[in-house]
Amino acid sequence: MDYKSILKFLGIIGVALGAFLLLDILIGLIYHEDVKPMLLFITVFIAVNAIFWFALRDHDFQLNIRESILTVNLLWLFLGIAGGVPLLLYTQVSPSSAFFEAISGFTTTGATVYTDIESLPHLILFHRSLMHWLGGMGIIVLGVGLLSVINPSGSLSLFKAESTGIQVEKLTPKIKDTALSLWGIYLLLTLIDALLLKWFGMHWFDAVSHAFSTISTGGFSTKNSSLGYFASNDGIIWVTTLFMMLSGVNFLAHLKLLYGGDPEGYESEEVKIYFTLFLILGTALTFVHMDLSHDTFYHASMHAYFTIASVMTTTGFATIDYGTWSHLAVAIIFLAMFVGGNAGSTAGGVKVIRYLVIFKTLFSEFKRILHPKALISVYIDGKKLGTQVLSSVFGFFILFTLTVAATAIYIYARGYDGMTAISGALALVGNIGPGFAHVGPAENFAFFSDIDKIVFSFAMIVGRLECYTVFILFSRAFWKRF
Repeated sequence: MDYKSILKFLGIIGVALGAFLLLDILIGLIYHEDVKPMLLFITVFIAVNAIFWFALRDHDFQLNIRESILTVNLLWLFLGIAGGVPLLLYTQVSPSSAFFEAISGFTTTGATVYTDIESLPHLILFHRSLMHWLGGMGIIVLGVGLLSVINPSGSLSLFKAESTGIQVEKLTPKIKDTALSLWGIYLLLTLIDALLLKWFGMHWFDAVSHAFSTISTGGFSTKNSSLGYFASNDGIIWVTTLFMMLSGVNFLAHLKLLYGGDPEGYESEEVKIYFTLFLILGTALTFVHMDLSHDTFYHASMHAYFTIASVMTTTGFATIDYGTWSHLAVAIIFLAMFVGGNAGSTAGGVKVIRYLVIFKTLFSEFKRILHPKALISVYIDGKKLGTQVLSSVFGFFILFTLTVAATAIYIYARGYDGMTAISGALALVGNIGPGFAHVGPAENFAFFSDIDKIVFSFAMIVGRLECYTVFILFSRAFWKRF
């Protein structure tokens, strides 16, 4: 195995990550906080990674698919450690808690171990949101952009190992250009969101931090009550709802519109069903909430649509504690937890496209039973899907379900109730963040043991890498070639 290529890649990512972490120091200086521990860490971190990069600068960088998969898995462990060290330096948490928080940040899960978020230093609050923002588009996409400068042939195998969805689509001849263009869209949406939040009354720090968490569909907030702190400001709630939904759309659709003026991406079956489900679930929850709270239709719809958008896109923000609502309301929200965003978005979960493929395949089987001699195929947006895609979708769904079930059984075996176990497992593997009961929107994960947090970190990584990339490491066939 080409360990030198793996170390070279991790070194490049480490230097880039260290450069981004300098923003934490800037925030600390603005708010007159002690930045010396962070500065020392970043200096050492960049220096060590730069040494690896420089020492291997002449090494011909090449990764096959097996090495790419191993690199991606090692990268997430690397990110958990690198992102967790600042938390150890500035807050009173255990190493496992810091690792959990960092993994939750980079995987854009949004589950937290902190009970009093507002007591944290500004540089740590920003650090949490920054981890979201970097992990949202995918740290590998950034790496592909950087590596392609060194290796003009590109690293498509890395892009495939990290990318979410059914297939990877390149809009430009070079994967580097596509990756950098996606980051351009990502930055633009973040900027617009932050400006609108500021315009509606947020302070700059809160606006930027929440924009980072929104566009990445992460969910970390600078306030103990999440967006509930701003619940009296309708503009902030509606803007966040809008940008959560936009972030749950395939970013290639945004790219087509911005660079080519082509709205075709928004006309796909997946996007149509995505917004249809949002409207149906949001409307249903509106009327249930009206009946419970006796709010006006406007205020009930504002909180209902916000909640559905937050859960569907796996962001995890909350304006109110929806875990205390009726069983029917919880059932609607629980259903939204299963949905996820579009393939190619920053959202986690199963993804709408996979449900579309699954249900179309099931209906085709019904037709096949009625018409045994007919040639029946599955089409998405007029394109016939091959058997390899169908088997991949069903295989992922089985792996995802089994991972959620195993995590739920683990939580239940630890002595927690069924709702905490099931919703917590789905929230972790689906990268949603909050669940119900003990892990509801008004709660956190601080009370779990250190071992629990390590297990949960693994569950979040499995969900972020969409199962195959992690579980293939347990296959004998994967290691035979090594």
